[in-house]
Amino acid sequence: MHGKELLARLDSVGADDTFIKLYGPEAADAARRRYKNLVEEFIRDTNDWFPRSEFPEAAGNLRVFSAPGRSELGGNHTDHNRGKVLAASIQLDSVAIVAPRQDKKVFFRSVGHPDVVVDLSDLSMRPEEKGQTEALVRGIASEFAGRGRPVGGFSMNAASQVLSGSGLSSSATLEVLLGRIFDCLFGDGKMSALEIAQIGQKAENNYFGKPCGLMDQTACASGGAVAIDFENPIEPTLSQVNFDLSILGTALCVVNTGGNHADLTADYAAVPNEMKSVAACFGKTILRELDLKTVLDNAMEIRKKAGDRALLRAIHFFNENQRVEAMLSALEEINSSFLPENGQRALGVFLTQVNRSGDSSWELLQNIYPPHNPMEQGISLALALTKDYLEKFCRNRGACRVHGGGFAGTIQAYIPMDALSDYQKQMETFFGQGSVTVLKIRPVGVVELEF
Repeated sequence: MHGKELLARLDSVGADDTFIKLYGPEAADAARRRYKNLVEEFIRDTNDWFPRSEFPEAAGNLRVFSAPGRSELGGNHTDHNRGKVLAASIQLDSVAIVAPRQDKKVFFRSVGHPDVVVDLSDLSMRPEEKGQTEALVRGIASEFAGRGRPVGGFSMNAASQVLSGSGLSSSATLEVLLGRIFDCLFGDGKMSALEIAQIGQKAENNYFGKPCGLMDQTACASGGAVAIDFENPIEPTLSQVNFDLSILGTALCVVNTGGNHADLTADYAAVPNEMKSVAACFGKTILRELDLKTVLDNAMEIRKKAGDRALLRAIHFFNENQRVEAMLSALEEINSSFLPENGQRALGVFLTQVNRSGDSSWELLQNIYPPHNPMEQGISLALALTKDYLEKFCRNRGACRVHGGGFAGTIQAYIPMDALSDYQKQMETFFGQGSVTVLKIRPVGVVELEF
């Protein structure tokens, strides 16, 4: 629709309902301002987005897209070896105002980042684009074309609350956002969340150069809390999970420690590679083809062939899969409990598994700080401070763990509501104003929004 009409609709009652659904009532007005600012910038700077000859058509064809970030709830570094995870989309998202172009170029402007221009007439992989936004745009377009789907150019003005390096999957958010834009602008807009996620993963693996699993993209694309079993990588098993611990007086938070994710690709790649090196000792490709007993029975040989850290990471994998199952059982009990004491007991079981996951990531998986830079240990510090706080002030009514890929970025913390404000103040003295964010589960995945 035309920019002025879109601005008017963003002030409508229907828009109120959309903003409340995506962000909650307390954040609806701020969301409206963010959307309107993007539209106003698009109208004002049209000559940046399009050749002058395209202006009349472009000004009347603005569309709105949103993709959420994600929070990993369980299953740290298991997806890439076809394990089990529990994840959820969150209220922090990336929003884009988009209009199709008449040429094959993608013009991408995002607040706080340099403009990106990609010519889709050439979809070949470019080594100089590794690790750059250009690689994701070109890689996703290539995946669409490889599936026999049309691609074309578009201009987009975007703003993201999912900050790069925050551990909330900024890259996966962008990938599924771009995938849904291609799908809606040049296809029928009915591509499944799973296929959108798989396209994003392949672009990140092959074009961007990061060997990620599929959890981040699947959670961002699907919406809500979702349990995923990646045993079959082509058709993983997905099931929606009701996740709301606020009814039991517990808040889900992330603490941004301010670490830098730059130059960590090798550290991330080592995790799946070392797990797979253990599998290779048995002529297998991934750990899901084995079991913990077989691995431990052959520990001496594995130590010689793959090394001690690889063995420790393999042990983490098998135990983490079991923890995901235990967490799901606890959530099922919480959701089916009619008595408060039963819900609190199940919550205690859930939080115990969260703590065990965190301890395993620290001790076995070893993704708490980069091994080449042991002086930077923001995650270690945040975990230690949170554990100390929960013990001293909350009678251990809470939990914490590394969040996402690790090595730098964020931790996840479950804090009693009655202690949340004080916890935020204490952690901000170490990591800065606004370092603690309370997360809410967003029910909607990547989507084109109709106003």
